[in-house]
Amino acid sequence: MLRPPRPLPPAPRRAASTGPGRLLLSTPIFYANGPPHIGHLYSALLADALHRHRRLRGAGPGRLSTGTDEHGLKIQQAAAAAGTSPPELCERVSGLFRQALTQAAVSFTDFIRTSEPHHQRAVRHFWGALRDGGALYKGCYEGWYCTPEECFLPESQLAERRDAQGRPCMVSLETGHQVHWTKEENYMFRLSAFRDPLRNWLRDNPHAISPDPFYRRVLRWLEEDLPDLSVSRERSRLQWGIPVPGDSTQTVYVWVDALVNYLSVVGYPETHGAWWPAAHHVVGKDILKFHAVYWPALLMAAGLAPPERILVHSHWTVRGQKMSKSLGNVVDPSACIGQYTLDGFRYFLLRQGVPERDCDYYNEKVVKLVNSELADALGGLLNRSTALSINPSNTYPCFSESCFPKVLDYREAKGMGRASVEDYELVASVASLPLQVASYFEGFQIYKALECIALCVRQTNSFFQRHRPWKLDRKDPAEQLWLDTIIHVTLECLRVYGTLLQPVVPHTADKLLSRLAVEPEERGLSSLSFLPRYNGKPCPFEGRQLGPDTGVLFHRLEKSRHHRVEPQQL
Repeated sequence: MLRPPRPLPPAPRRAASTGPGRLLLSTPIFYANGPPHIGHLYSALLADALHRHRRLRGAGPGRLSTGTDEHGLKIQQAAAAAGTSPPELCERVSGLFRQALTQAAVSFTDFIRTSEPHHQRAVRHFWGALRDGGALYKGCYEGWYCTPEECFLPESQLAERRDAQGRPCMVSLETGHQVHWTKEENYMFRLSAFRDPLRNWLRDNPHAISPDPFYRRVLRWLEEDLPDLSVSRERSRLQWGIPVPGDSTQTVYVWVDALVNYLSVVGYPETHGAWWPAAHHVVGKDILKFHAVYWPALLMAAGLAPPERILVHSHWTVRGQKMSKSLGNVVDPSACIGQYTLDGFRYFLLRQGVPERDCDYYNEKVVKLVNSELADALGGLLNRSTALSINPSNTYPCFSESCFPKVLDYREAKGMGRASVEDYELVASVASLPLQVASYFEGFQIYKALECIALCVRQTNSFFQRHRPWKLDRKDPAEQLWLDTIIHVTLECLRVYGTLLQPVVPHTADKLLSRLAVEPEERGLSSLSFLPRYNGKPCPFEGRQLGPDTGVLFHRLEKSRHHRVEPQQL
């Protein structure tokens, strides 16, 4: 029996036991009813880049969790349609996700499956905490249920359409998925009691949801009625799920089950206090309400604090159309990595993906961007500045303070050395770049960080081209000093770019830094300093022999006019 209704506890505070500097970064766990597509990969790459950047900063212990959501009516139906059992389908699809994320160099530390016994035990304990806190009651629930989205939808989010046979039907306005009128006796969660605690949480934590348009959207939702939430389904309708503890006639609602993964991955209910609530969830905008309204309310009801941050991104379209199986335009990440290389495709998604708005994918766009910024601008600069014809000693040459003197106001530097106003502007831009990039990563604007790096790479190419080092006379000592200084400045710029690009294009960055003879222990962000000789400090790289020449940094991609990436088959 459930306890009678009683006042629910106030929103808990951050747990004092959370380990110092710890952070759990998470992707959504991906629904195991079909193979991965680039939308899944984008979520994972955003989380991966944040995780890698944090690790390079030396910011304390971190974890990156991902996995598969393996219960629910959709999976039960997909297995039946495929002539297999739900466990067999989940085993196969979960393997596809693990393979795709590994192939994309996603540096996950935890891969969770909701079919695992330790997760199911966590869900049962969480349900018990909700029940014991008086947050659940049994009631009759009826409404329009959307199986693909695994949720009930209000009338305001529906429209009448015609199905494939021309019969009238109701569909979700947002997704177009058909809904069916459903009446059940379910367990209900007192979501309505958490409207004010949720509003207070968000007002006290203005950066809890980023970017800001999504934060404002959640606040608008909380201005409306917040009806109680059905958190179980009749077992006769849904067998593939976790039975409600103490009631074998009901199955735990798939979203409650799935959300608890963020706790079970850090050892709930025994050892989660070392990590929770120091968690940042990376999620798509389509599951914002589940993560920013239902999940924090469920946590509060169970006596736990909400996650620190929810980082929200938008969707990818293909040539302006939404990805869908019916259109045959679901893009397979594995084929893209084969076509554009691992780092090429990682760079494209993170450089072009803007969290606030939907972004469009098509072949020509990938080829143009990657060739321009990775192959030509960055690769070309490394190739030119390390060529034996320019740098026959194959070393990190010396910097001349007489050629490039330090000045307080570079607009008044004329006549003091060989450097121009534009050269001082370059040095100022690159010197400020690490902090700028860190700020954009912190603000969940990775695309802006990459934009800044690309701009500086262009400036460095202009610097190299402007001074034409290949024209300088090596036999003239003054010219040799200036030639060495040009190369030194260029290599210093490249070292900064290689270091900052590690979270996004790890293999290309490693190749670049190895060519510059930057040792693994010299690649962190906390100790990154640019052009120390300009500031009168020693440069540890000066005079160092460069690393081996392993050829072109990034090969240009070929254009493919009739390129089409086929969806991956189950």
